[in-house]
Amino acid sequence: MVTQERKLVTEIPGPRSAELLARRKAAVPQGVGTVLPVFVERAEGAVLVDVDGNQLIDMGSGIAVVSVGHHAPEVVDRAAAQLDRFTHTCFMVTPYAGYVEVAEALNRLTPGDHEKRSCLFSAGAEAVENAVKIARRHTGRDSVVVFDHAYHGRTNLTMAMTAKNAPYKDGFGPFASDVYRAPMSYPFRDPDGMTGEEAATRALAVIESQVGAERTACVVIEPIQGEGGFVDPAPGFLPALVEWCREHGVVLVADEIQTGFGRTGDMFASDHEGVVPDIVTTAKALAGGLPLAGVTGRAEIMDAVTPGGLGGTYGGNPVACAAALGAIEIIERDDLAARARSIGDVLLPGLRSLQAAHPRIGDVRGRGAMVAIELVEPGTVTPDPVEAGRISAACHAAGVVTLTCGTWGNVVRLLPPLTIDDDLLADALGVLADAIESR
Repeated sequence: MVTQERKLVTEIPGPRSAELLARRKAAVPQGVGTVLPVFVERAEGAVLVDVDGNQLIDMGSGIAVVSVGHHAPEVVDRAAAQLDRFTHTCFMVTPYAGYVEVAEALNRLTPGDHEKRSCLFSAGAEAVENAVKIARRHTGRDSVVVFDHAYHGRTNLTMAMTAKNAPYKDGFGPFASDVYRAPMSYPFRDPDGMTGEEAATRALAVIESQVGAERTACVVIEPIQGEGGFVDPAPGFLPALVEWCREHGVVLVADEIQTGFGRTGDMFASDHEGVVPDIVTTAKALAGGLPLAGVTGRAEIMDAVTPGGLGGTYGGNPVACAAALGAIEIIERDDLAARARSIGDVLLPGLRSLQAAHPRIGDVRGRGAMVAIELVEPGTVTPDPVEAGRISAACHAAGVVTLTCGTWGNVVRLLPPLTIDDDLLADALGVLADAIESR
């Protein structure tokens, strides 16, 4: 059993991790990046144990994946039981109940009480690609609209949909065509006083002038942007987009891959303003650490694709489906959305207190357990990625895993497991405060 405490017995990284890092460099291409070069041997709850025996607080959750905590018994037990039965048949060849049960759960949990259908894949980018395929088939249109600062994946189409060039797109083109970008509601950087409705009017003017409603198959948006900097649009922005899409027969796709399953204090971030997307994409927290993704949408949209048009050899793997049913059980039973709100009630005031004393913290934002600080040059909105990197590195050295993000790399994001206990959360926040103040 891993005690839920931070404990350092060597420097970070320790000698055994350093040895493995040398082997990694000889075996793995440099294009596969590493945030923190410690090699994990065990993990439980919100603590990672590396090969040198250091115990680190995980404030990244494997990028919002292990929301139910590392090594959650319900996930492990269900996956182990399925491993004992069979590992694969391919759902498209000989189906199994677990896939159907996960689809039923997604149909029940995603926003809206309309009739839905769900199909399963292996990764978030794959889910986004298939959502676009479905929208194009349903509408008979080609164009896809995304937003500034968006991140949707690393496949060819999703790279085209992603805003940030380096490291995600640089040198990898040409990219898929008919992808257009509109301005996002970004309250910290928008003109003072701009409302969500006004930001939506600005975005829709770009869409109508550069694309045209009659050519637009779908509008794809993260309700709170993830890799783009945890950008939480102003109230009214998302509802205005939904209204425009309904008026013009455009499919509204909510990319809830990072925000879904309680992370923001609601089961889905779209729920915050009562937004009901036509299609929702999910992954990350869905299966408690195993690779699984979903596309859930209105029945008439999902059924527009003819048999054989959707699928994949590993999509909806039976072991991943079993794990997902365990993760969903925990999320609902323990009301982890409420726990996310409690985490936010600790993190946000603490970070705002730090902001008041440190002018390089330009903005504190987020909802629930999806919280970030944006670093800028004092008195400006000029991004300061060096300071963000310094703070994150100091946290790593002290045994707290943090992640940076943002179009300019100047945002430090916090994504703890939703099961993290209060003492561990307070310790992590204290380490972050020390890192900020150590400049």
